[in-house]
Amino acid sequence: MSFKTVPGMFQHLVEERPNLKTFFTKGANGWEGIELIDLQKLVEDFANGLKNLGINQHEKVAIVGANSRQWAISDYAIAHIRAVSVPVYPTLIPAQSRYVVDHSESKVAIVQDAIQLDKVYPLINDANSNLNTIIVMDDNYDGTKENVVKFSEVFKMKDEVHDIRELSKTVVEDDLLTLIYTSGTTGNPKGVMLSHANICNNLLSIDSIIKAAMELNPELKPADGIERFVSFLPISHSFERVGGHYSIFSQGTQIYYAEMNFTPEILFENIREVQPTFLTAVPRIFEKIHGKIMDSVSGMTGVKKTLAEWSIAVGMQTVPYRQTSKKLPFILGLKYSIADKLVLNKFRAALGGKVRACSSGGSALSKEVGSFFCGIGISIIEGYGLTETSPVMTIGHPDFFKFGTVGKAIAGVEVKIAEDGEILCRGHCVMQGYYKNEEATNEAIVDGWFHSGDIGKFDEDGLLRITDRKKSLIVTSGGKNVAPQPMEVSLTSSKYIEQCNVVGDDRNFISALIVPNKENLMSWAEDKGLASLDYKSLCAHPDAYDMIDIIVKQVMTNFSRYESIRKFVLIHEEWTVDSGELTPKMSIKRKVVTTKHKDEIEEMYNPKNAPMKSSDDSGHLGG
Repeated sequence: MSFKTVPGMFQHLVEERPNLKTFFTKGANGWEGIELIDLQKLVEDFANGLKNLGINQHEKVAIVGANSRQWAISDYAIAHIRAVSVPVYPTLIPAQSRYVVDHSESKVAIVQDAIQLDKVYPLINDANSNLNTIIVMDDNYDGTKENVVKFSEVFKMKDEVHDIRELSKTVVEDDLLTLIYTSGTTGNPKGVMLSHANICNNLLSIDSIIKAAMELNPELKPADGIERFVSFLPISHSFERVGGHYSIFSQGTQIYYAEMNFTPEILFENIREVQPTFLTAVPRIFEKIHGKIMDSVSGMTGVKKTLAEWSIAVGMQTVPYRQTSKKLPFILGLKYSIADKLVLNKFRAALGGKVRACSSGGSALSKEVGSFFCGIGISIIEGYGLTETSPVMTIGHPDFFKFGTVGKAIAGVEVKIAEDGEILCRGHCVMQGYYKNEEATNEAIVDGWFHSGDIGKFDEDGLLRITDRKKSLIVTSGGKNVAPQPMEVSLTSSKYIEQCNVVGDDRNFISALIVPNKENLMSWAEDKGLASLDYKSLCAHPDAYDMIDIIVKQVMTNFSRYESIRKFVLIHEEWTVDSGELTPKMSIKRKVVTTKHKDEIEEMYNPKNAPMKSSDDSGHLGG
């Protein structure tokens, strides 16, 4: 397939596979999809409605909501009329949502429900705002606010009938497709301007790699030959927008939308029902699945446990061969067949049993977790990029990959390392710039090279390894540069550690704020005779510190002395998007977290209560 615009991609697929069903949602009668030929009419009718609402070419339309069929229809409809979509995270607080809608100069906002409506509605009465209409996806909405219409009503707006298909052919590759506002860890978000060329070249550059990944473990391919995908990462973020929403759709893969407001339990129930063949996820999802499986193995006894541990060990022996696409030696292949039939296939069932490959992004995936999934027959392809790079800059290849690396530059893109270690990039993936922010654009793109803000290096095979964010680097009072992310990733691989924020700027040693995994800590406490304590009390209990201390000391053996964590404090409140400590893509806002816990940090460096012990002491690291 070849295309230069998103509407071109959409129309080509409809013409090629008109009766393919996709955009499945779960209702009272189970999962129900829609044929592409019917989807085409919905997109074109909705686009016609937007035209009747006064949306002209290059004007902005905001979409505020979770992943859904309505979200996708809105996005494709906006693209068909040469307008610009502005995705807004539904988790943003009202002030943040209003900022994005207002700053982008959106004339129409398409919102999920009454909750999202209330966030942006004040702009309707703001004389300085461009917003004049809000469309509510939820047809159960029964409010009486002015300038608000229901999603279903837009399809019927035909005072003037436009030839949307012909209009879509006027879209050119340099047209602005979308404005994606980076969440940022400080200050107001910046609107990243991405063109049709940015997105479509990105899609075409990763197409062959995704297809190669889908050819892994052909014995798991569904009998009907149709690939399936569950969409649950925020579609407002560039990773899911391109890696799932556009890429997966362009390949004719059926998309199933996870249920609204899903919990982890509901999500995994959806996954088991759909039996997807490919998934995109962030490392934390894989870590949780790995932890659950290992917990189940720990709870086994006798022959069953021995067999499970043997099977995992056999799977791990196959990893080096899978990483280089080499055939397994006869004996190892025979062992693996037995291990797979008896045990490993049951582990894959946690992801539906048909997943052959996954893509991971957003942060680093630990070697332990990546090796485990590879060993049970699910290869996780890691990639790297930012919203500003559309988003893929580099990607691993299923024929040759290493854990902890993010592959090589995609076709048409150059990547190099600056003298200070920063990763630079130029090519078709680099954004047009930041919307209404020339100063930030000129700072980010110098002589055609986009400055990522990330620190990295190439290994002996030319694979890129990310070490940390440039702005996240800690400089100790001794002048040592310390990258916190590798330590944080290693620690959160433990089932007892949910979150970690390493600190130490201008201090004489490194310390950490650690949020324990509540469920696993409570389970541990029960085994230790501490069941009477609540979670908050446990986080202050010496025995809990001693247990976490063992984990920290073990992990720190992989780091040099100057970058090792000497002290830590346990935090009983998990950091969340809603409370402002995490960005919508789940990255820690370090400044927010360190400000919130400044007293705990100060206590680690200048204790007023019980003395804090360092890793050189016989006591624990905590307090």
